[in-house]
Amino acid sequence: MNINEQIIKELQRIEQQEQVRILYACESGSRAWGFPSQDSDYDVRFIYVRPVDWYLSIFDKRDVIERPISDMLDINGWDLRKALNLFRRSNPPLLEWLSSPIVYLEKYSVAERIRAISPFTFSPKSCMFHYLNMAKGNYREYLQGEQVKIKKYFYVLRPILACAWIEQKGTMPPMEFDELVAQLIPEGSSLKSSIRRLLERKKAGEELDYEPRIEPINQFLEQQIAHFEKTAVQLAANGGGLDKQLDELFREALAEVFNSE
Repeated sequence: MNINEQIIKELQRIEQQEQVRILYACESGSRAWGFPSQDSDYDVRFIYVRPVDWYLSIFDKRDVIERPISDMLDINGWDLRKALNLFRRSNPPLLEWLSSPIVYLEKYSVAERIRAISPFTFSPKSCMFHYLNMAKGNYREYLQGEQVKIKKYFYVLRPILACAWIEQKGTMPPMEFDELVAQLIPEGSSLKSSIRRLLERKKAGEELDYEPRIEPINQFLEQQIAHFEKTAVQLAANGGGLDKQLDELFREALAEVFNSE
């Protein structure tokens, strides 16, 4: 059994155990970003619905499904109602799921309908702050000092380039690291050469542990973090709205799933 078959089988098991219907499942981690290690987990994320009666309750209920990591599978999912509430606030992880280049399962029309209206809920400000905080946290923890954990460069570069994409294009950045580098880093620069060498080493399966810091990348990251700290506060806080449409989408998704069975 290959890994895709194993993932589908596990998703089917979750449907049976939890009495849910999975609408969409994708890869969300380093494999989707384009820089997995040989021992990287498969970070599977999914959106699901329960039967209508489950929602007709005066009680708050758990709206996530999580499974312990096993056999390199890290599988978690969100109830559709939770996902739509986060979507209306321009939640970057959810928007990434919906644009993942690795889709394991997509049933029914709901994922495509959410994608179609995502430009209307996209908030440049909240998304840039999300990526900026991620970059700052990883930079502070892993990339200070003379010796740094160099594989962590990717976990600062990617969110910083996502900030640059939002600033320049005003849209949700793509998940793929290669595309961000290709479009945002000048060709022929020492920075691009340093990033490409590092990426080649990681894709070749080298164990990237502590090594001397890479000065062109550190200088770039420090400059960009300082720049986006000033830029993020000035961005438009768009997003939100569409409450009626999202209510309708939720009801119609339930009808589509359970009326088709």
